[in-house]
Amino acid sequence: MLKTTALQRKKPSRKALLRAVASSTAVETGRTVAQLEQQLKQATVRFAHIKLAR
Repeated sequence: MLKTTALQRKKPSRKALLRAVASSTAVETGRTVAQLEQQLKQATVRFAHIKLAR
């Protein structure tokens, strides 16, 4: 049997992730991708005290 190596997957960049979320939301809400990207890029300190599980 031939042994195959698993391909390592690259993590998407933060920029690519923001673009994907913005474009998906734009389709659902009718807003522009640029507006949503700008809103996502703005750092919000509203929940800065909450730590997410990793």
